[in-house]
Amino acid sequence: MKKLVYVVLFVCFSIPSAFAAPRYIADSLFTYMHAGPGNEFRIIGSVDAGDKVNLVDVNTKAKYSQVVDSKGRKGWVESRFVTRQASMAERLPKLEAELSSVKEQLSNARKNSDEAKSGLVQSLDLRNKQIAELEQNHSDISQQLTSSQTEIRELRAKLDTQKEDLLLKYFMYGGGVAGIGLLFGLVLPHIVPRRKKAPNGWA
Repeated sequence: MKKLVYVVLFVCFSIPSAFAAPRYIADSLFTYMHAGPGNEFRIIGSVDAGDKVNLVDVNTKAKYSQVVDSKGRKGWVESRFVTRQASMAERLPKLEAELSSVKEQLSNARKNSDEAKSGLVQSLDLRNKQIAELEQNHSDISQQLTSSQTEIRELRAKLDTQKEDLLLKYFMYGGGVAGIGLLFGLVLPHIVPRRKKAPNGWA
């Protein structure tokens, strides 16, 4: 009979522990643990804000929840102070880790962006330099072309002048020859004496 009583008591105490659910004490406060579901029961201790507890039972009528704290103490606290949300003390390291990861990703993104930007700037500078060189080459070629065209015009003008001079010389030379021939034709009869005709008509 005693063994049966022990078994029943063991089952009664072990069942709530087996079905215990993790809960947290709300932040920014501490609450007292009572021996029963109400303020009229004696205080057996206190639970700090943010402590993780295991929910064992809930008395909806008294609005008290039975919990087991990290020290193994079992008691009752007001249900409004028990929440499913993890405390800031537990969430803060996770948030800090997430924040650190996001910062690292952002830093890598900025680094990659800066490297890409630097590469684009260098490429743009190189293209601008090449364009400037091409423009300078074009300017030099244009100047050379203008100079060559000017030189060609001058040479053509000299050639035309030389042709005119040559034609004038030819004209003067031809005129001189014609004048000398005419003069020679006029003067020669007077210089060379005529032969007298013979009586028989032969010279």
